[in-house]
Order: sequence, then C-alpha cells, then structure tokens
Amino acid sequence: MRRLTRVTFDAGRNSMQHVFETVPFWKVIKNFAVIQLSRYTPFLGLKNAMCRRLLGMRVDVDVSIGLMVMLDIIKPELISLGRNSVIGYNTTILAHEYLIDEFRYGPVTIGENVLIGANCTILAGVSIGDGAVVAAGTVVSRDVSPATMVAGNPMRELRNLA
Repeated sequence: MRRLTRVTFDAGRNSMQHVFETVPFWKVIKNFAVIQLSRYTPFLGLKNAMCRRLLGMRVDVDVSIGLMVMLDIIKPELISLGRNSVIGYNTTILAHEYLIDEFRYGPVTIGENVLIGANCTILAGVSIGDGAVVAAGTVVSRDVSPATMVAGNPMRELRNLA
C-alpha cells in the first residue's frame, strides 16, 4: 500500500497548474540545478553529499547512486536511501505525482543492501525492504518485502532471497 498525502484542487485547472502553490518556485529551481548536476557527477561521495546537504535527502553510508539517476524535483527530502544500496543507471525516484484534480506526495524508503537495476521507476509512497533486488526496467508501484526479487510492469515477485 502506498503511503500518500493528497491535496485536492477545484475543477477547471489540472493540479500541475497549481505547482507553485504546492512548492516554492526557488526551491524547484535549486532542486532542478542540483539534481541535474548530480546526474552527471561521477564522484559518488560528492553526489551523496549534494543529495544530503542541498536536497535534504537521507543518504546513508556507502550508497551508490548511478549515473543519470533522476531524483524527485518537488519533494526530494522525502527520499531515504539505506546503507550500502545501489541505485542503477537512469532510474527515476518520484516522491510526488500530479493528477488532474489531485497532488499526491509520500516518502520513498529504500532499505539497506538493496539493488535497484537500471531504468527503474520508483513511485511515491513506496518502501523497498532490506536486501531486496529490483530488476532492470521495473516500475515499483507498491512496497517490496525484504529479501525479495521483483521485476516487470506490472511489478511481480520473482522469488524470496532469504
């Protein structure tokens, strides 16, 4: 079950038209610049420090955020990455979503020793348990149990790794 906070808007304009009512303009500009710089930074320690200090994320020790990883621009402070986890190339981690009449946001928690393959999409409000493996190209739309391998779209459990 995804843990999301919902903000509704009056009919007429879609929720994204209210973007600067949900997040300050200058925060979006700063987050965009930091995230774009971090996407191309090959130095893992520098990338982790930028995520911690400039985006407010919780990034534990020995986390490896791969090249071209796209972090949430609106609510990056809701992302938590556990010790010794690997986030694969070109993965997208979202902590918000704009719908027609609703803005949703929620924490994304990635546990310790988690492997996220390349080109995955992790949606807002999900938790990925310790020791889990997410295969390349997976859309993580619900929680992943610890020590479980998942794959696909729709995501399905492949096997227990314990």
